Amino acid sequence: MNEEMLKGIKFDEKGLVPVVVQDVDTHVVLMLAYMNREALDKTLETGQMCYYSRSRQCLWVKGETSGNTQRMVTLSYDCDGDTLLARVKQKGVACHTGNYSCFFNHIAQEDAPATSGILEELYGVIVERKRHPKEGSYTNYLFDKGIDKILKKVGEECAEVIIASKNPDNGELRYEASDLLYHLLVLLCEKNMQPGEIFEELASRRERLVENRRKKK
Repeated sequence: MNEEMLKGIKFDEKGLVPVVVQDVDTHVVLMLAYMNREALDKTLETGQMCYYSRSRQCLWVKGETSGNTQRMVTLSYDCDGDTLLARVKQKGVACHTGNYSCFFNHIAQEDAPATSGILEELYGVIVERKRHPKEGSYTNYLFDKGIDKILKKVGEECAEVIIASKNPDNGELRYEASDLLYHLLVLLCEKNMQPGEIFEELASRRERLVENRRKKK
């Protein structure tokens, strides 16, 4: 632990510093929390995000009850030293409401292209449906029917993607590919797998491709 670097952090009069938490894979801002020096030390020691609860006035490790843990990747402070930025590997959803990010109440929003973060957000909604079933929900219908039904739908959507790919107009392919991704996320949820695990595997394959390309030069 670099004590000299830690001296640059300015805790407020209550001994706290705000922490902005960002998903390292999707770059989505997940939440805002607080740390005191003890929570900071525990985070640095264990690699798991630990915060200070102002309402309960005690330390809490993210995900210790929900399982939606956050593994620290980087921890930085801003130019004034009064705010931390934690980039984390998020497991599951970050918000206690079941949303992927705590920042889901949009006051204003310009049209912008969707990014890969939409997969994590959609996964968060699917997890919420599984935990808190909603009457008439197609997602809950799939979970109620079980793994065989989910696998059947994944297989059907794969076939639909193949058929749509034969069409010169990509509109149908876009629709069917979206269906496939949605049902695949339902399958991952049923198997208790996180999208981040897929991202890590893809990153590993990317590294192998880069290494192979380097060796060929």
